[in-house]
Amino acid sequence: MNTTRTITAALLGSALAFSTALVSAQQTTEPTPRQDTHNAGQDMKDAGHATKNAAHDTARATKNETKKGYNKTKRGTKKAYNKTKNTTKGAVEGAKEGARQPE
Repeated sequence: MNTTRTITAALLGSALAFSTALVSAQQTTEPTPRQDTHNAGQDMKDAGHATKNAAHDTARATKNETKKGYNKTKRGTKKAYNKTKNTTKGAVEGAKEGARQPE
């Protein structure tokens, strides 16, 4: 029974020592300001570029949607014009036929 406790304690101790060594090996040192190439100035530049790209994307989308709306309005107007023209023409011809054939 003492042997089992001794083996368990030894395994637990070695696992604890190994995990501590592993964690300390994974920690990196903080870079010095010269080593850090990504600083606040670069962040500002990146934000400016992102804003510029977002503005371009919005402008393109607005242009395309405006063009689409214009074309749909143009097509609908032509359709309404032709339908009104044909209906009026049919009404006039129907009126002429009705005037020719008195009942």
